[in-house]
Amino acid sequence: VQLQASGGGLVRAEGSLRLSCAASGSTFMMGWFRRPPGKDREFVAAISWAGGTTYYADSVKGRFTISRDNAKNTVYLQMNSLKPEDTAVYYCAATKVAGRVRRYEYEYEYWGQGTQVTVSS
Repeated sequence: VQLQASGGGLVRAEGSLRLSCAASGSTFMMGWFRRPPGKDREFVAAISWAGGTTYYADSVKGRFTISRDNAKNTVYLQMNSLKPEDTAVYYCAATKVAGRVRRYEYEYEYWGQGTQVTVSS
């Protein structure tokens, strides 16, 4: 499975962006991670493919929404009320392994190339 992320860019604080990640095949679960400047990659959100179960990091809960379009094998991350601390390279990830919602990098075997999101103050 190959993942193609898009939608990053430069936005002012309190603005919005929507990231997309298209998968070349079906997957069980997809997620978004991000790597802020000078920091480790961290979990952002995840969604199961069949049941629509979602899970969010506390730092984005209430501001970000993950969704999916199964017909297009695409997952989205709608980011609202963006803050400068949301600045990061955002990566989409996928797994074909069924189970609970996953939030750790090692639980995903497929990764996209990353898209830069920069939030100015």
